[in-house]
Amino acid sequence: MIFTDSHCHLTMSNAAANLAAARAAGVRGFVVPGTKLDDAPQAVSIARQNGDVWAAVGFHPHDSKDCDDAAFAEIARLAREQRVVAIGEVGLDYHYDHSPRDVQRAVFERHIALAKELDKPVIVHNRESTGDMVAILSRSDARGILHSYTESFDVAKSLIDLGYYISFSGIVTFRTAESLRDVARALPHDRVLIETDTPYLAPVPYRGRDNEPAYVVKVAELLASLWNVPLERVAEQTTSNFERAFSVRLPSP
Repeated sequence: MIFTDSHCHLTMSNAAANLAAARAAGVRGFVVPGTKLDDAPQAVSIARQNGDVWAAVGFHPHDSKDCDDAAFAEIARLAREQRVVAIGEVGLDYHYDHSPRDVQRAVFERHIALAKELDKPVIVHNRESTGDMVAILSRSDARGILHSYTESFDVAKSLIDLGYYISFSGIVTFRTAESLRDVARALPHDRVLIETDTPYLAPVPYRGRDNEPAYVVKVAELLASLWNVPLERVAEQTTSNFERAFSVRLPSP
């Protein structure tokens, strides 16, 4: 079985050790998102050094306040690298408001325009900003991935109708996440991705530890139980979805 991790911040962990452990667990495709100028070049470097790793670059909404013209120009330059397959992690976060909301929205839309220009998907962060997030995506014809999804089925369905994929992290395994599991049960399997958000959100039974890509198998196991299918089927489906979402082909094992 081959699994994929559609969102892992290997710039914030021991990339070499994490990748070795993940490959031993059968994980053979990874997307490493940058979140600002400090780590975007590192994400690209990790991808260049590993044939089963790709990068994404962009300004996380927390850091939108730092995305001036010069910074965005550098992100746009990095986005044209061969190993960069998406623009992100970008979006809106109204929980912490580390950047002003109007700035977050403007920077988000600027990244979406770049994604459209380069014909690459956007990796979308959303926290307590669903109305604005859906409105922005609805008036754009971009495509992409809703990372670490936590919203309702109706929101997911509207995003899928716009051409987006829904990515589940370890949150879907949490005891309190039954409503999210109901969403995962109901979604079309060909629009679902799995991720870890390493080093955050370790799934059950690893809660309290730093997350790592090897643990994405636990998300896949949970989906297998929700979909009432063999784990092999989840691995096959989410790997196929990963390749379509990011327009890549995993290297042969």
